[in-house]
Amino acid sequence: MNTPLLKDVKLVVTDMDGTLLNNQHQVSDLFFEQYWALKEKGVQIVAASGRQHNSIVEKLAPIASDLTVIAENGAMTTHLGETNCLGFPTQAYERTLALLNQQHGMHPVLCTNGSAYIARGQERFEEILREYYSHFNVIDRLEDYAEEVLKIAIYHFESSEKYIYPVVAVLEDHVKVKISGPNWVDLSHPNANKGYALHALQQKLGISPAQTMVFGDYNNDLEMMSQAHFSFAMENAHPNVLAAANYKTSSNENAGVEKMLGELLNLL
Repeated sequence: MNTPLLKDVKLVVTDMDGTLLNNQHQVSDLFFEQYWALKEKGVQIVAASGRQHNSIVEKLAPIASDLTVIAENGAMTTHLGETNCLGFPTQAYERTLALLNQQHGMHPVLCTNGSAYIARGQERFEEILREYYSHFNVIDRLEDYAEEVLKIAIYHFESSEKYIYPVVAVLEDHVKVKISGPNWVDLSHPNANKGYALHALQQKLGISPAQTMVFGDYNNDLEMMSQAHFSFAMENAHPNVLAAANYKTSSNENAGVEKMLGELLNLL
């Protein structure tokens, strides 16, 4: 088998928070320049995040009309105007809300196609939420929302691994439980992960893992690491991601994504 070569990469997939975004949640001007330069060379770039689709698109506004997006940790993919969604398992929905209602210090978010919903009386959390969800609604009770839910995101002000995961791990027989950040845990369809969504996209585009480059920093990026030979962990990545990735790049604060995209462009 031939060793994959960087110059043969046709698909680049980047996480957002802790990866493409700096610590002020900003995207560099250089990245947008590289996006168009790579497109001219036949390389596609995909944004893959636990964020809401609308929030991803707003962060990447200069390229939004051209962009393929894997949102809500793989529960929603938009490509060439076509949207595919994986809904939250109905058999686990009521059980999940009942469990979360018994907890203190957790802030659940119902993530849907186009918006999100939180319960009233969480003004401090609303300030946090605005960074990740540009469209959300405040309702009296989450149980009152009756339409399809794609994901339930849960925030804790101190630690997701310490305070959220041990509680919701009992749901893993029916839902995907993913620690997606220092303060976030996401609950979704068992197949709703970035790796599953990326594999489906690769199949559609006819692009192999050997022709794929991915960037990530947290546990919700692990599945997509296995879908690319050129898997890069950010220097600031979670130890699990550093162990899973084939390569490492600089931190999000030091333009690690742009560094590797520059190297790719130099070879094309």
